[in-house]
Amino acid sequence: MTSVPVTGPVADVDLGHHGDAEVGPGLVDLAVNVRAGTPPAWLAARLTDALGRLAAYPDATAARAAAALAHGRTPASVWPVAGVAEAFVLLARALRPRRAVVVHPQFTEPEAALRAAGHPVERVLLDGALTLDPARVPDDADLVVVGNPTNPTSVLHPAGVLAALARPGRVLVVDEAFADTVPGEPESLAARTDLPGLVVLRSLTKTWGLAGLRVGYVLAEPDLVDRLAAAAPPWSVSTPALVALSACTTAAARAEADEAARSLAGDRAHLLAALGRVPGVEVRGEPAASFLLLRTPGRDDVRGRLRERGWAVRRGDTFPGLDGEHVRVAVRDRTTSDRFVEALAGVL
Repeated sequence: MTSVPVTGPVADVDLGHHGDAEVGPGLVDLAVNVRAGTPPAWLAARLTDALGRLAAYPDATAARAAAALAHGRTPASVWPVAGVAEAFVLLARALRPRRAVVVHPQFTEPEAALRAAGHPVERVLLDGALTLDPARVPDDADLVVVGNPTNPTSVLHPAGVLAALARPGRVLVVDEAFADTVPGEPESLAARTDLPGLVVLRSLTKTWGLAGLRVGYVLAEPDLVDRLAAAAPPWSVSTPALVALSACTTAAARAEADEAARSLAGDRAHLLAALGRVPGVEVRGEPAASFLLLRTPGRDDVRGRLRERGWAVRRGDTFPGLDGEHVRVAVRDRTTSDRFVEALAGVL
């Protein structure tokens, strides 16, 4: 399959739909991928302490240094953002791509941001096992966006496959918002400084429970960081968010995140085993992150019927390349997963 030009109005999917729209009173939330029981008490205390500094304008110096140290980079190669969604907006403002390609299915904000900035977009739609062949990406694409592990598929692409997409004259954006949900982060490119045009996006939202704080960061060549900074509103990242960035990139915090990822892997295996006993449901791809992509062949009513039974899951048909037979489900504790599988079996 070749890349698909998408230059006019997009009528096939709602690129602005997000999982929080699925959540409602009385529903068990499997639609949003933020880790339950967060933020931890020590982080909440740091954020509370930061409230005493709100009279001063935010200073990102310490946060940039902390993130740089975590990934073996220089502070000049780090730019804090108000969540990865802001990073996509800044990239769309700062860059002038001739041929932008987004690998789908994945998080819809990069395509939405590029289109809002007036850039034509092409899609490479993955199928089958949802694995990526670098040869599928057009050689002359000068901007390529891919997630790793990918939302909503939970597929983790090998670092070597992604590295093969880098080349002079191309900006390669790898969205690693869920990288810290994978034990050891074996396929992360965050520490790579040898790949031309590489941009890695990181988020604190998922593992640390900070969706409402809006905090993440960009790792890129210093000249591109300067261009993003020029495109950013002044002080877009708040003082508490910068405190969180410093706190969550320490060696101790990263070790805590890795331990959470290992616990998550066990909970995911439990959920996968339970789903394997339910006829009529398929797990797409090889999941590696904090969520699963499920398909129920011939059934596009599953999300609605689960909602009637008190369960919120993320609809799949707003992701390019997927349809109403797909839902994304967050991995929770084993008791919650067992209850969910029982409800799903009842629906099917």
